[in-house]
Amino acid sequence: MKNVAVLGATGSIGGNTLDVIARHPQRFRASVLTAHRQVEALVALCAQHRPALAVIADPSLETELSRRLVAAGVRCEVASGHAALTAAAAGGLCDTVVAAIVGAAGLESTLAAARAGKHLLLANKESIVMAGPLLLEAVATGGGALIPVDSEHNAIFQCLPGGRPELRGSGVRRLILTASGGPFRGRTRAELADITPDQACKHPNWVMGRKISVDSATLMNKGLEVIEAHHLFGAPAEAIDVVVHPQSLVHSMVEYVDGSVLAQLGNPDMRTAIAHALAWPERVESGVASLDLAACAPLQFESPDLNTFRCLALAFQALRAGGDAPAVLNAANEIAVEAFLAGALPFLSIADVVEAVLAELPAQAVVDVETLCERDRTAREAARRILRNAC
Repeated sequence: MKNVAVLGATGSIGGNTLDVIARHPQRFRASVLTAHRQVEALVALCAQHRPALAVIADPSLETELSRRLVAAGVRCEVASGHAALTAAAAGGLCDTVVAAIVGAAGLESTLAAARAGKHLLLANKESIVMAGPLLLEAVATGGGALIPVDSEHNAIFQCLPGGRPELRGSGVRRLILTASGGPFRGRTRAELADITPDQACKHPNWVMGRKISVDSATLMNKGLEVIEAHHLFGAPAEAIDVVVHPQSLVHSMVEYVDGSVLAQLGNPDMRTAIAHALAWPERVESGVASLDLAACAPLQFESPDLNTFRCLALAFQALRAGGDAPAVLNAANEIAVEAFLAGALPFLSIADVVEAVLAELPAQAVVDVETLCERDRTAREAARRILRNAC
């Protein structure tokens, strides 16, 4: 029996993880559930899954959470705040941690789980984008396992020999990440001038949260995944390609030096990657329908438009710059997307803000978490100042 902590239980990854767990009550137990501020949703999940611990990130909501859990007849420990979240990730109530908190907020709990030697299922790509070397060092120190949950990196993991985490000596020529192209594939910059948040969040294939949906629309999400692939598999920037595949059935590919290309295919449902990561090295039923290739539309592949969707090019730029440039990129993007979703920034200006912050803050070496978090704060302040000056 694996005891699983689901960090970010009320989000889309959290919900899909709990669906898989519920299908295998003899294998998995959701022992820890956390949420940011969604008390009602967290209580409902606790009533269904009966964890040993529920954590709400906002300390002002702990009393309300406790009251509602009692009213629902749920008996479990209750905690709140950043320190409680980090302690839960590293504590003895779980041996497996699903890191699904969105954005930089998930960094320290992810690092804590890694240092504690947990079986770490990484869905929080921002953690490895910001602090790739530190996270890999923490995994090595803790002696646990790091399994990617992003569908693209999970696909690559499955296509590498024995789930080999690095390319060296494996005969791999390049990694090919697939991108759906988002809701605006094929549009020109002129056609994107008046895009609304609701339009950007209508992904054609995947059901996701609003922030990641916007990142998909700008292709920044794919850019973050390029940086993630670099750290997860030891691949240099020149060995990572992106190809647009609007059907989202081929989740990614690995090309070998002999000319072979291995691909992982499946319906666009995150439960496939989650079930693989939870049960690895075994496999379990995920609830995902079988892929009917005969009924599928023809599979298309095309190069990404880096002139229109500049965020992907900026991510490659940050990766090549090295050091903490990816952390600066991520921080600036989070602020810019937040402003876009609030109606305070045009869609195309997201890339402008990110580019300006990268230019203002040249890359520095990644030393430790404290320094990295300070640079994250500096980048966010720079992005907010650029936004104020643009108004």
